[in-house]
Amino acid sequence: MITTAEIKALREETGLSIMECQKALEAAEGDKDKAIILLKEKGAEIAAKKGGRTLGAGTVVSYIHTGETVGVMIEFLCETDFVAKNPEFKSIARDICMHIAAMNPTDTAELLEQPFIKDPGQKISDLINNTVQKFGERAEIGHFVRFSVN
Repeated sequence: MITTAEIKALREETGLSIMECQKALEAAEGDKDKAIILLKEKGAEIAAKKGGRTLGAGTVVSYIHTGETVGVMIEFLCETDFVAKNPEFKSIARDICMHIAAMNPTDTAELLEQPFIKDPGQKISDLINNTVQKFGERAEIGHFVRFSVN
């Protein structure tokens, strides 16, 4: 039997819905690590299904690193203004900005394959797949630019 504490812990770690976390834990027979793997796989499947949808909205987010010698600006695209204006969506965009400031990828393809600085267990592409799963809309990085004084 899966406890509410286990579901809550998985939800806090992944940010996904209670029902998705419960289903993943049940399918993994209570094993949290297996449940996380199942959720990642499901996120990739959902992202692939939504891949043909039109990106009609998004947000532009910036980040200036402490010391003001590195700055990043990204265009994080989605399908609707409803998601684009969501504080959680903007927070994910800001996390990606911080990652770009720290890791200095040369292009989007390289960026997507890098381990996420806040959670090296997942790549940036996994973070975006989780965003798609969480909001139910296609999401992707449009453009990004990194400025550095050095």
